[in-house]
Amino acid sequence: MLCLDDVKVGAPGRDELLIRHTAIGVNFHDTYVRSGLYRTLSLPGIPGIEAAGVVEQAGSNSFGFNAGDRIAYVDAGYGAYSQRRILQARLAVRLPPTVDDESAATITLKGLAACMLLQRVHRVVSGQTVLVHAAAGGVGQLLVRWAKHLGATVIATVGSNAKAQITRENGADVVIQYRDDDFVERVKVVTNGRGVDVVYDSVGKDTFQGSLDCLAYFGKLVSFGQSSGAVDPFPISRLSQRSTGVVRPYLFHYIRNRATLKAWTQKTYHALSTGIIEAIPSARFPLSRAADAHRALESRATTGSIVLTP
Repeated sequence: MLCLDDVKVGAPGRDELLIRHTAIGVNFHDTYVRSGLYRTLSLPGIPGIEAAGVVEQAGSNSFGFNAGDRIAYVDAGYGAYSQRRILQARLAVRLPPTVDDESAATITLKGLAACMLLQRVHRVVSGQTVLVHAAAGGVGQLLVRWAKHLGATVIATVGSNAKAQITRENGADVVIQYRDDDFVERVKVVTNGRGVDVVYDSVGKDTFQGSLDCLAYFGKLVSFGQSSGAVDPFPISRLSQRSTGVVRPYLFHYIRNRATLKAWTQKTYHALSTGIIEAIPSARFPLSRAADAHRALESRATTGSIVLTP
């Protein structure tokens, strides 16, 4: 259950910042934490892993941050669903003038995820073919646009006509409405039986087995979410059909090094500022209506991102 409560916020320590939030991102990860699927937040606790804000007070060893600096962050320790908070300074990144607070709150985490998925977990290069599930969602839209920029052929799945239109506008070469078409058969037809080099699957249970069937020889299934539920166990021998692989990356493992965090956020903000990707919140909710924001996200009726306003 999500409810508002008053919590006293003290002064920051030497390695910390006191942050006043201006915009808070809502992610599927938050819904997994709230539902108990992820038991990673001690209760009662404050969820939320992404936000933008302004530094109100900085500790003496705070990576050069000062009061008045605009920052964004992602935090595996949660705490973003709040008006103010204490934050470890090593987690904060400066916002350039070209990126507004609301965009930062809805694209920092997703942009970092896109960097991880497209450039580290599987390096997408020109000439490859990729399949993106939930392509009208927050990360899905970034993957479609960024993969096209990298020269890939993009096949995308969506659940409605409206989402199909958004995905075409983002540059997808083939859009499959999975409620009407068998995406596995469509991929076979579109690729002349070859399959795709990589599948980016944030849906989980409903698409996982089909995603395996879509892979080309030596292809990779990147499972990075489970909006439809946890993936059922499967025999490892299933991968021997085309010598394929499966990986389940966790973003915070990749950005535990501050240098990587800074480099990837700079790439994300550059891609945003130059139009390679776009930050388009689909809905805004006051912090007091965080529960409604979760309902909207879990219904899969939204496109893009959701932001909470403190």
